[in-house]
Amino acid sequence: MIFWDLDGTLTDPKPGITGSVIKALNDLGLPAPSADDLEWVIGPALLWSFKELGAPDPEAALDAYRTHYTGGGMYDCTVYDGIPRVLEDLAAQHRMSIATAKPHAYARKITAHFGLAQHMAHEFGPELDGTRNDKAELLAHALTITGDDPTRCVMIGDRHYDLKAARANNMAFIAVGWGYGGQDDLSDADAHIETPDELPGVISSLIG
Repeated sequence: MIFWDLDGTLTDPKPGITGSVIKALNDLGLPAPSADDLEWVIGPALLWSFKELGAPDPEAALDAYRTHYTGGGMYDCTVYDGIPRVLEDLAAQHRMSIATAKPHAYARKITAHFGLAQHMAHEFGPELDGTRNDKAELLAHALTITGDDPTRCVMIGDRHYDLKAARANNMAFIAVGWGYGGQDDLSDADAHIETPDELPGVISSLIG
């Protein structure tokens, strides 16, 4: 089984996520960094990000964010070049699933909108109430649902949250060179790739 991170790995969600964060902070009368200074919020749970941004009531900030995000921000993203083709190639040989920190209620709409869902056996993400916000816990839950042997699985992602989740579940990890993990320590990854075209060969070497 191949587990894919969504934001920063399959799609570039920067405009929609950072724009919705800025609007949420503005709604609450809080100072908002620029979009470029908010790239670090792409990946972790947003409740934690709003705490880091100094929101006195992170739950209220998250509610405001969701208003803007579901109002159209979720579709203000693009699929990375080369991803559709490599998904088609991999789907012929492997079962694949999404494992994202984005609530699955949103992730499923995005993957359906951009034609990614057709390749996925499952789409795992936290509940809207924050259940399984921790990615290692999410991946463990995914394995109980799929019944896969983690030593025959690989996680693909761009952030250290993805790497830590894979390691916590005895799973191989491939770090992608695009996305938003530029400042993360991904040195412990089993493989580093710079283009989607490299994935089939690397995956074959790791899990067959």
